[in-house]
This record gives sequence, structure tokens and C-alpha cells, in this order.
Amino acid sequence: MKLKKITHKPASRSKRHYEDACATAHALDLVGERWALLVIRELMLGPKRFSDLRESLPGISANVLTQRLEGLEVAGILMRRKLPPPAAAQVYELTEWGYESEPIFQALGRWAARSPSHDPTLPFSTASLVLSMRTMFNAERAKGMEARIGFRIGEETFLACLADGRIEIDRSPLDGADVIFTGTPPVLAGAIYGGQKLEMLEQAGALQVEGDRALAQRFVGLFPLPSKFLKPA
Repeated sequence: MKLKKITHKPASRSKRHYEDACATAHALDLVGERWALLVIRELMLGPKRFSDLRESLPGISANVLTQRLEGLEVAGILMRRKLPPPAAAQVYELTEWGYESEPIFQALGRWAARSPSHDPTLPFSTASLVLSMRTMFNAERAKGMEARIGFRIGEETFLACLADGRIEIDRSPLDGADVIFTGTPPVLAGAIYGGQKLEMLEQAGALQVEGDRALAQRFVGLFPLPSKFLKPA
């Protein structure tokens, strides 16, 4: 009886992989599944619980989120850890390599913002807002500016530090902030990117601005969007 030769592929491969040596193809092997990049985006500001991830990703099911977290963990992009008592909750956080992906989001964001079909009225998470400010910040407009800008978004607080034509935004207490904005991500995005007047948003009860108002007005002008791509006639 003649034996048939059987070729075994590595267990890590699947029919969803591109089987292509190009590093770009391998990047898609790692993060090309639906929702994968958005899970990474939501963890870019720090660890989150499973329930927090579901809340910040409208439309994702618990089953799909579980699959994406498992896949990204196997790939080495994120990891799980348990918080010490009294929290004792399990959280997901990016690895050092996972955090290195932020420039990918910035490049994609700048590129996609030029799309004529981009709809800014869709849901907008806190992570989206903070990462967008890191991405769209215009150093020339901020020249000579030194300030500490606080954001109170739900139960979270963030502090943006401007100096030497640079901006750093992280979760932080608001001690020493020159200006504090309180509002939801869509409202803040409307002020920063949509040209909505701070006074009108305040009058509508959607936004609260505390501190140096002239500084607040200048700050929302530091993030110009790229021009839209015009389709050939």
C-alpha cells in the first residue's frame, strides 16, 4: 500500500491569513479582522475592563469582542492582568509593542479625514477624541504657547500639556489646569473640529468651560483638519 505524503501547516496559520511574506500583509494578519483596530484604539489610553470596552464600541457583540481580545493576546499586542484588591477586576492593556501602533492610527486618521464620505456625526468615543487631538495638533499654531488644558469626560479626566510646540495628553488629575472643558466627546469634537462656538454650546447646556476663556478659544483652533479629497469630475 502506497503511503500518501501529508503536509502539515503550522497551527498558527488559518485560512484567513494571506500567506504573503510582505510585512503589510502580515500586519493585516494581525489586526485586519473587523473590530481589531478599534479594540486597540480603545486601549491606547490605558487598561480597560471588558465591560468598558463594550460600552465604548457600539455594535460589537460580547462574543466578537472575546474573539478579538483572544486573537490580539495570542499575537502579543495586548495582555490580561488582574487588578489588586479592592478592585480585583480583570483588565486588558496593550503591550509595549501594542502601544507602538499609535502612529498607524495617526496616519490612517489623517488619510481618512480627507474622505468626502466621512461622517463625523457617528458615535465618537473618548479614546477617539484624545487620539484625534494627538494626531491633528498643529505645532505652528501653538508656537510659543505653554498651557495645561483639562478635560472632564464622564468619570474620566485628562490633562493636555502644551510646551515647545508639542502636546501631550494623558489621563491625569486636573490640578493646575489653566482651562477645564466638561462635556461629551461629540460635543468637544464639535467645538474643536466642527467650528461650533463655545458660547453656543454653553448656552445649550452641552459644554462647560472653566478658567481662561481666551486660552480656551485659542486651544480649540489648534487642530485643523486636512482638506477633503475632491473626486475627479
